[in-house]
Amino acid sequence: MWKNEYNRWKEFGQLDEKLSNQLAEIDSDEQSLEDAFYKNLEFGTGGMRGKLGPGTNRMNIYTIRRAAEGLASYVNDRGLSNRGVAIAYDSRYMSKEFAVETARVLGHHGIPSYVFTSLRPTPELSFAVRYLQTAAGVVITASHNPPEYNGFKAYNEDGGQLPPKQAESMISFVNKVEDELNVEAADKEELEKNGLLNWVDEKVDNAYLEKLKSVTVQPDIEKNISLVFTPLHGTARDLVEKGLMQSGFSSIHIVEEQAQPDPEFSTVESPNPEEHQAFAMAIDQGNAIGADLLLATDPDADRMGVAVPDENGEFKVLTGNQTGALMLDYILEHTPNLPDNGQLIKTIVTSEFGRVIANHHNVSTLDVLTGFKFIGEKIREYEQTGDHKFLFGYEESYGYLVKDFARDKDAVQACVLIAEVGAYYKNQGKTLLDALDELYQKHGYFLEDLLSVKLDGKSGAEKIKQIMDDFREADIKEVGGKKVVAVEDYATTERRYVEDGTVEEIDLPTSNVLKFILEDDCWFCLRPSGTEPKIKFYFGVKTSSMTDSEKLLESLKSTVNERLHALI
Repeated sequence: MWKNEYNRWKEFGQLDEKLSNQLAEIDSDEQSLEDAFYKNLEFGTGGMRGKLGPGTNRMNIYTIRRAAEGLASYVNDRGLSNRGVAIAYDSRYMSKEFAVETARVLGHHGIPSYVFTSLRPTPELSFAVRYLQTAAGVVITASHNPPEYNGFKAYNEDGGQLPPKQAESMISFVNKVEDELNVEAADKEELEKNGLLNWVDEKVDNAYLEKLKSVTVQPDIEKNISLVFTPLHGTARDLVEKGLMQSGFSSIHIVEEQAQPDPEFSTVESPNPEEHQAFAMAIDQGNAIGADLLLATDPDADRMGVAVPDENGEFKVLTGNQTGALMLDYILEHTPNLPDNGQLIKTIVTSEFGRVIANHHNVSTLDVLTGFKFIGEKIREYEQTGDHKFLFGYEESYGYLVKDFARDKDAVQACVLIAEVGAYYKNQGKTLLDALDELYQKHGYFLEDLLSVKLDGKSGAEKIKQIMDDFREADIKEVGGKKVVAVEDYATTERRYVEDGTVEEIDLPTSNVLKFILEDDCWFCLRPSGTEPKIKFYFGVKTSSMTDSEKLLESLKSTVNERLHALI
């Protein structure tokens, strides 16, 4: 089957010259050819992401055109074509080219595009959709994936990633495109002349920065804090620096070696603030100037990481759960007149620490599936029904949303808020680590970790399915010395209690996720990534001391790891 697809590309007389040359380079490598052509690059609920190169299972101008053709049909089907589509892109290889290709296909269908003149953060695209009142949005990005990747993320008219029903519609339109090589794309200059390709720049930036002022909780506190910031070769420098300055921060030090966009991300192993090595240069600079706080954002600026000096002066990188807990507590503690119907929204793999903090402030918590689109969907629902007032949303993977003028995780907002939190505690002679320890003493020592296993290619996908099947079908009664209380299978949306076998319905959309609820506030969860060839295992514990939590967490991880390695 894949050979037919390969021959179709090879025999296409108008194949892009660069792709044609790349195809010739792997002509004798059957394994590489099979991986490039054995399937269409999957357009899932979050869009598509993959390696650059020739083939139906790769990111290239033809798979981009296929996605854009599906988007055009989706917008036309909703009767919103006159409103157009906002398009942004990051610093990766081919990002601007893919943005323009998207606009060319949309323009062929008479749908106007509003394309940023240069790279911009993903959350600004979310904002731009709302500000320009377009029918949809696209950002060309592969987030923190390696340099050989790129992606296409689609947004609805609310500025959020497509929730399940809209995603199903969009996916169906993309899947109807049978021949990606012959998708028609209009001439760029003609579209510009006819008002179907419009270039966007400072107007949207300035509007976003104006909204960013609302992130500040206590405008009058002293901002005498020294900050080091690295955008990790991505899109965040301008907005983060301007946002911090307009909020009153003056001691802002940029890691210049990582300030310029670089599709190779040449100074880091991975441009991901979740991984501590990404902070190496920021730590060196922080030590040199005696910084109070280090901030890092991933290339498309939807994730943010924080590092703080400990009592020995060594910088410690906080987890996403810890940073989220600090920001949440600060907001709830210092926002006057909290609404009675205020709500925290977090994902099912995010720490229970947030729920306990919210409960302490008489704020309810809603769990949603992994993926910020579910948080954005709930914000819109609350606007329509008035049932709840959104106060904060976050996920363990360094994604936070403070104010809902964007509808995706926003590292720019998070940088501004966590800098304020740091300044507030510095004024009291404390660090964020001191503040975190106070929260632990008050609410319990919550500790979490993540195990991520990468399994590439067709065989990897089959292995991931095998792992999920094993954990789903096995009768697991105990993990790490803790009894299994219940098993939540989000594929069937059922929660089964182990002791008596009773079953409850889970009121969430279906998803290929398993969560094991253990005794004594412990849990672990496994979920195949929707955008990467990975399966992720999440772990959470709570005890009355950090030492006990560390021991228990290690016990859970080692038990699950043994079973995993027996499978792979």
